[in-house]
Amino acid sequence: MENESKVKPHWSFWVVCVLGIAWNVGGTANYLMQKNMEFVNSLPATHQAIIIGRPIWATGGFAIGVFGGFLGSVYLLLKRRSAFNTLLISLIGIIVTMAHTINVAMSGTEFSISEFTVMVISPLVVALALLLYAKYAIARYAR
Repeated sequence: MENESKVKPHWSFWVVCVLGIAWNVGGTANYLMQKNMEFVNSLPATHQAIIIGRPIWATGGFAIGVFGGFLGSVYLLLKRRSAFNTLLISLIGIIVTMAHTINVAMSGTEFSISEFTVMVISPLVVALALLLYAKYAIARYAR
């Protein structure tokens, strides 16, 4: 009976996986768009302050966070045990890049509560939620 539960995930598993993939596709698109200075110049000053002054270590964290999150979400969809480790690495990448973002936010650049929530809190919460869900789902559904 236990193997049956590992074979047929609850419908919510598919919803979480698809939402995780969609969220991280948005993150990867955001990362790639930030390579276009014309696009960056069209953003609000708060966003530009983060992007233009971002050191290489924070850019690397951003890349690891979004690409790792995408890959981890795909692994989760495929019910691979490696989803947890990939999502953990993604969370670490997000924490690294958020260290820079928080530093910019505290440097005198005026961030609204909604900007801070969208740019700092949301990515951390989603990454942590995906990681915790992956731990649960892998124990239950992984092959």
